[in-house]
Amino acid sequence: MGEQQPYLTVQEVARLLRLKERRVYALARSGVLPGRRVTGRLLFRRAEIEAWLAGAAAGVPAAGMGTPPAVLVGSHDPLLEWALRESGSGIASFLDGSLDGLARLARGEAIAAGLHLPGALDEGEWNRSQVEECLAGRPVVLLEWAWRERGLVVAAGNPLGIDGLEGFLRHRLVVRQPEAGSQLLLELLLRRAGLPREPLQRAVAVARSESDAALAVADGKADAAFGLFCMARQFRLGFVGLARERFDLVVDRHAYFEPPFQRFLAFCRSPAFASRAGELGGYDLSGLLTVHYNAPRDPAAGLSPS
Repeated sequence: MGEQQPYLTVQEVARLLRLKERRVYALARSGVLPGRRVTGRLLFRRAEIEAWLAGAAAGVPAAGMGTPPAVLVGSHDPLLEWALRESGSGIASFLDGSLDGLARLARGEAIAAGLHLPGALDEGEWNRSQVEECLAGRPVVLLEWAWRERGLVVAAGNPLGIDGLEGFLRHRLVVRQPEAGSQLLLELLLRRAGLPREPLQRAVAVARSESDAALAVADGKADAAFGLFCMARQFRLGFVGLARERFDLVVDRHAYFEPPFQRFLAFCRSPAFASRAGELGGYDLSGLLTVHYNAPRDPAAGLSPS
């Protein structure tokens, strides 16, 4: 037998792991598989893939991180941010976009991530396909957080008469970072409406949170943002509704049963939490904590959330 090559191609890794090539690309993109670009090609060091396989077989989290820290990552949600703080759970947060959260969770840097990613093929599907693709083989559960009202945040009284996406594109815009679910949803809505996305590249600002997007409009730095009703309400701005989106939490199944996350869940069932959601507005909590996906369970991994 000849000497083994030190690098593997996508096709070779797919055969080794018995996965489709698109799944290998997704795992590499999310940081689960240790790939790198060499002269334009995605390659994998054989020794690293073999070490990754050994760790996965032993149940070790991605990147050898050990027990992930009690941090919630992903998309920014005002109600979620408040609940983490008020619950006394001890869970910290780093909220910098849905795709960023998926990648951090895949690398073992967090116990949960907030997501609002529309399905590519099914208009009624949210988050599940991305979780299955980017967190393949990981023990996670996808819980509904809330349906949220999303649309155009405009100046109070809507003096420019912005009534839809076409008018929105003609004014000074604030957009979100590429990893943000709201930016991905905006671009999807533009494609479905047959509208160009080039005006987004001329935006006057890039906001990294829902509150920063609304604040740019409140401060007069932009005429409109694609944001949340609750943010428009908080800053006493106008709002043009365009869509309802489902915001979910994808949670490491082991962390789900630990005291910090259980304290957080208990608080989310409290009257104080429901009252706060009503004050913010634009939330539908009728499906709160509904399980939308539970990764296939290893019999040795313990219980699963029901």
